Amino acid sequence: MLIRNRRGWELPDSAATDETAFHNRRQLLKGLAAGPILAAGLGNVAALAADADPSAALYPAKRNDRYVLDRPLTDEKYPTTYNNFYEFGTDKSIWREAQALKLRPWTIKIDGLVDKPLTLDIDDLLKKVSLEERLYRHRCVEAWSFTVPWTGFPMKALLDLAKPLGSAKYVRMETFMDPATAPEQKKFFYPWPYVEGLTMAEAGNDLAFLVTGMYGKPAPKQDGAPLRLAVPWKYGFKSVKSIVRFEFTETRPKSYWEALQASEYGFWANVNPEVPHPRWSQASERVLGTDERSPTLKWNGYGEFVADMYKGLEKERLFA
Repeated sequence: MLIRNRRGWELPDSAATDETAFHNRRQLLKGLAAGPILAAGLGNVAALAADADPSAALYPAKRNDRYVLDRPLTDEKYPTTYNNFYEFGTDKSIWREAQALKLRPWTIKIDGLVDKPLTLDIDDLLKKVSLEERLYRHRCVEAWSFTVPWTGFPMKALLDLAKPLGSAKYVRMETFMDPATAPEQKKFFYPWPYVEGLTMAEAGNDLAFLVTGMYGKPAPKQDGAPLRLAVPWKYGFKSVKSIVRFEFTETRPKSYWEALQASEYGFWANVNPEVPHPRWSQASERVLGTDERSPTLKWNGYGEFVADMYKGLEKERLFA
């Protein structure tokens, strides 16, 4: 007799959002996208998300059922209106200001320790990869969380495209730099542009995902369009938004938050309820869209996929 043990982040089938209802909703959104009823019926946020995106026909993508959740999906209105996007300001309602971001043309540079440097338009990149949908948890270092259907492609696909040299130990990711559009970038005391980094092992992990959409359509600007990272076993600030460059390097990158306050925000930033932030506990998290607090899981519940990468690194600050 086959006995199946549930993983740490899974929930009973009865507790999940009904998939038929979710897919029906996505088909409705797709059908409405061409008409003005979208703005009237679903609100300005959804209308702005479409924003004449030339990639809209690629959505919704087929779901990869390997990735499951421990709670129902968060209603779309919360991850799309409660955001951090410090290029535009510190308010959590920054989605309005973020609409100034121009998504086309958008070029992505792949350089550093690679076989041949590349510069690609985002739509040309999308032609070279296969999109899929994954259900992921997202855990902010500020102790709030949500669950979301991201659309995108495994970061391994970008590594295959980049062909990094054997001497590459890290991939450094950089967001856009446009102070005329993003006014916070005019402030010289911040280390702009926003930079993040992963080891090559992390970048090649099955969970590392480059996001182009969410909720069955292109990602809205405030959520990191047109290309962002999702590394769900790490705190959310590692999931850099609106990427324009991937640089492969021997030197460990210093991230934006590490440059600002290294004592609070380190390179690794893996989730661990037993390691508090210097100013608050990480033992539980506030789930967006509810009044509930949920116990935080080590590695955000993804230890099966990622824990082995950190063996031998116990002297590092893996959880801060």
